[in-house]
Amino acid sequence: MPLIVVGSVAIDNVETPLERRDNLLGGSATHFSYAASFFTSVRLVGVVGADWPEQHTEMLNSRGIDTSGLHVVADGKTFTWTGRYHDNMNDRDTLDVQLNVFGEFDPVLPEQYRRAKYVFLANGVPAVQMKVLSQVPGRRLAVADTMDLWINTAREDLDELLKQLDGLVLNDSEAKLLTNTENLVTAGHRVREMGPKFVVIKKGEHGAMFFGEHETYVLPAFPTTDVIDPTGAGDSFAGGMMGYLAEQDNFDPATLKTALAYGILVASYNVEGFGLERMHSITRKDIESRMAEYRKMLSF
Repeated sequence: MPLIVVGSVAIDNVETPLERRDNLLGGSATHFSYAASFFTSVRLVGVVGADWPEQHTEMLNSRGIDTSGLHVVADGKTFTWTGRYHDNMNDRDTLDVQLNVFGEFDPVLPEQYRRAKYVFLANGVPAVQMKVLSQVPGRRLAVADTMDLWINTAREDLDELLKQLDGLVLNDSEAKLLTNTENLVTAGHRVREMGPKFVVIKKGEHGAMFFGEHETYVLPAFPTTDVIDPTGAGDSFAGGMMGYLAEQDNFDPATLKTALAYGILVASYNVEGFGLERMHSITRKDIESRMAEYRKMLSF
């Protein structure tokens, strides 16, 4: 089934302890789209400026991603993020953020997008995320991401959004902040009680936790030694998870658990190169090969 994603499309400048790369194809919706495209057809909604390199669009199109929902503002500049990772590659400093056209992002879905059954709201202003939901009344599964900024500055809108979602994806520090607790198990259950049918807490190099009505479980990360650039790993995780669910056109408990595993594996590839470089070099066959290793790793 087709999958819609709405969120940021950006140009990233990334510095790690070993190297710096500029003008990378970035943004939450971008990383999500590329990851999901290994499993299903993806329709991307975002905004860029006149400085947006055409080769970036061509790269997305090469994966079969529909970019007809990517709006180009003729007199604007694209959202740009610059960051520096610490030696441990888990912590980073944001050196510069230029929201540019993304700061005025007011998504209007093309008519053919409005019939989508699977919708992912990449990190963004909760009020804008709710506006998107109002444009897809026939959706079967709506999942969103959020961040500490919205928890601190738009809590009322975020609380209203949570009541409209089937699933929420957020990282461990955000879950603790949202629920005012240091216990992740407690946090996961509390977030689900706010509205979503299920909650996924991302734990970076430690995998992910799932909280549903009837089950709670943890899946570990896939062990990789080649961590080159963690940017977009969480978005790639969500893309792999949602892409598999849309491909299966099912989100029963067993399918959800498998989807989480695929999300973890796609994210493990994402971190092995700057931007989307590593993702551009793999195929579904590579993902399935890593899945076989992952299943073997988890059996005992």
